[in-house]
Amino acid sequence: MTGTTRSSSGLDERRKRLLFRCWHRGTREMDLILGRFADAEIGNLSDAELTELETLLEVNDPDLYAAITGDKVLPADVTGALFARIKAFPITDGDL
Repeated sequence: MTGTTRSSSGLDERRKRLLFRCWHRGTREMDLILGRFADAEIGNLSDAELTELETLLEVNDPDLYAAITGDKVLPADVTGALFARIKAFPITDGDL
């Protein structure tokens, strides 16, 4: 899998932008983790969760990847409930 499986059709501009940003992180690992999560969940996220996602996207890839894999702890203002959902989101193939 190399990219989004979800169309941005029907999404508001904020969600379209976030979907794009999740799939265009700069490292393949983070594209796959955040992109797949966004494909599945972007349409259902609340405004507060969208804000939390925007905050997460400001964290650089190496630090965010290390936090997701458990090798690093990020500040509490970054690692709320949405971060926990992303961390628990299943990776279904061997791309990583």
